Amino acid sequence: MAALLGLLVLWVIYLDIEVRSKFDGRKWAMPAQVYAQPLELYQGKQLSQASLEEELKALEYQPVSRPTRAGQWRRQGRVVEIMTRSHNTGGRQEPERTLRLEFQQDRIAHFEVTRGDSTSLLALEPVLIGGIYPKRQEDRELVQLSEVPPLLGEALIAVEDRAYVRHFGVSPKAIARAAWVNFQSGRVVQGGSTLTQQLVKNFFLDDSRELSRKLTEAMMSVLLEVHYSKAEILETYMNEVYLGQSGPREVHGFGLAAKHYFGQPLSSLDVPQLALLVGLVKGASYYNPWRNPERAKKRRDLVLQVLHEQDLIDQATLRRSTRSPLAIVDAKQRRLHDYPAFIDLVKRQLREDYSDEALNSEGLKVFTTLSLPAQRQAERALSQRLTELETRFKVKADSLQGAVIITAVGSGEVEAVVGDRNEKFAGFNRALDATRPIGSLVKPAVYLSALKRDEPYNLASFVDDSPVAVAGPDDDIWRPKNFDRTAHGEVMLIDALSKSYNQATARLGMTVGLHKVAASLKGLGVEKEIFEVPSLLLGALELSPAEVSKMYHAFANDGVVMPLRAIRSVEDAQGQRLNRYPLTLGEPVEPAAIQLLQYAMQAVMEEGTGRTAYQRLPRSLALAGKTGTTNDQRDSWFAGFSGRHLAVVWVGRDDNGSTPLTGGTGALQVWTDIFTRLPTESLDIFASPDIEYLWVDRVSGGLSGENCQGARLMPFTADKRPTERAACEWVEHPVIHWMKRWF
Repeated sequence: MAALLGLLVLWVIYLDIEVRSKFDGRKWAMPAQVYAQPLELYQGKQLSQASLEEELKALEYQPVSRPTRAGQWRRQGRVVEIMTRSHNTGGRQEPERTLRLEFQQDRIAHFEVTRGDSTSLLALEPVLIGGIYPKRQEDRELVQLSEVPPLLGEALIAVEDRAYVRHFGVSPKAIARAAWVNFQSGRVVQGGSTLTQQLVKNFFLDDSRELSRKLTEAMMSVLLEVHYSKAEILETYMNEVYLGQSGPREVHGFGLAAKHYFGQPLSSLDVPQLALLVGLVKGASYYNPWRNPERAKKRRDLVLQVLHEQDLIDQATLRRSTRSPLAIVDAKQRRLHDYPAFIDLVKRQLREDYSDEALNSEGLKVFTTLSLPAQRQAERALSQRLTELETRFKVKADSLQGAVIITAVGSGEVEAVVGDRNEKFAGFNRALDATRPIGSLVKPAVYLSALKRDEPYNLASFVDDSPVAVAGPDDDIWRPKNFDRTAHGEVMLIDALSKSYNQATARLGMTVGLHKVAASLKGLGVEKEIFEVPSLLLGALELSPAEVSKMYHAFANDGVVMPLRAIRSVEDAQGQRLNRYPLTLGEPVEPAAIQLLQYAMQAVMEEGTGRTAYQRLPRSLALAGKTGTTNDQRDSWFAGFSGRHLAVVWVGRDDNGSTPLTGGTGALQVWTDIFTRLPTESLDIFASPDIEYLWVDRVSGGLSGENCQGARLMPFTADKRPTERAACEWVEHPVIHWMKRWF
């Protein structure tokens, strides 16, 4: 007997250690939370009213007729009034404010703080865009008891455990009542578990119905009540209870459930919404309001009736609440992966500094570079344009695929990533992993090699576009052809690039040297092995859209190479900054050569293969870019930039089949769709001191006059300015020339 008693004591001591170690320690493995960049508001900002309203919707702000509390907004014509929430942005606490914004032509024409601390710039809180989950994809949003609507706790106790404040973890009366009901029914129809027992079962044990497991549950419940207050246990239960499923993700706790079912914070829910959440505790799958709305409403109304019987709501509230609809969000809005391609990029960059264990369990907060307006525009442009292209070119529906990456010029911050025409698809990420031949996107590197200081070429130099043949290994002869199958004779270097002549490019590249072209590509940030074969000059180099973005960002960024970054900073669960991701600058390419190349890439847009973009974009918006088409039109590429944004688009087929699309008829159309709605700025080429603009004759390339027929203004470095003079050399008065340069 003494031995049995001793074993019992040891068993209780063991259970006591188990209970306290988990309850006192980190109770849950909290996935890392990933946030978009906060939207900044100020007078003069380029922002459409529709984009602001989409941002407010993502932040779960409620549209109302008259805002009365934080998290509400209203629209009256061109005026939007917002009552912002208090939040911490970049280590600075932002108080609640009331804003009045007036819009005019997709711009904030008037910004005013009508209540709260005055400011000329305000950042809304960043939108939560996803998480990084462990294999068992439990997710929850922790809430403190002080943040919970009082009715929720009272309803939970009234429905699940009315003796909660009186029992000591186990309720013999409830067990006896449940046993009698089950005996009469001949099956288990009622449980006798208290809230404490339910928490113990979820927290420590499994779903086994064996007697030994039930005894362990009862003892651990008693021990839990010995060491912790009723409030602590109830708060933990509210964060632990299983309340639904979102794809593979398990929704635990009332904080996350409020957003899962209603798209609102828990504090904003009304009586019938709280009643539905309490009703789901009995069986979230059985009472799933999307699959079984009638069953869910019946359960909710039963909870409301209990609340009335317990004098927690009055008759009028009962009547009004039972008549109200479930008011759950549309099933199509319930998405686990809102931005899977971008989150994928974030994960890869995070894993350079953090283990999977830290990302899956420590509740890190990851603040990223994602711009929701840019992301939405990229998603819509790709999806809608691919459908339109399939219809126009009579291509099989859903056979085309694509990818988009938008990058902020100067910082290398990735603002949008789309890896599939179905933007919510969380599978193969073409933006990061689809390595395809880049075709004519490689040509700027060829021309950059020719424009460097140790080569004799300038933009007005002539290159032969006649047929070319190059001997390769095994006596193979490489004979590149122009896309239009036409030879154009002697052409200016700027025209050879803007019109993407293959024969001229091949001849220029072979003259400069394959090793120099390969060196230029390396200098632009290409890290893959580059094979120095003649076909390299026309794009026999396989890169992903992300790798192309890094290369073209160097063109846009005045030759300064930097890695693309998707993360700004990381904080721990307590808000302490762990890591900041600063700009990392590489060795710049020759600035003068880059500026000449930028000018030539502007010619691509104005008169070359990218000119159709200006059919829908204003001529006042200075842009630069390059189309790319591969053999048999298997890949359609476009990479182009403004003063603020670089976007790279790829369109093709996953089976590598041919398409009817060129870079101009496919990817460029998606790119143009993006830039028609993207708030951006003109490209401004800042000329080096050794660059001057001169008028040259289009036919001879010699120095000309501004008013001469066929004259063309072009940039030159001082050491490569033309020396020959054209027949027409009209020179304007020095004062007029000075005034033009000044203004």
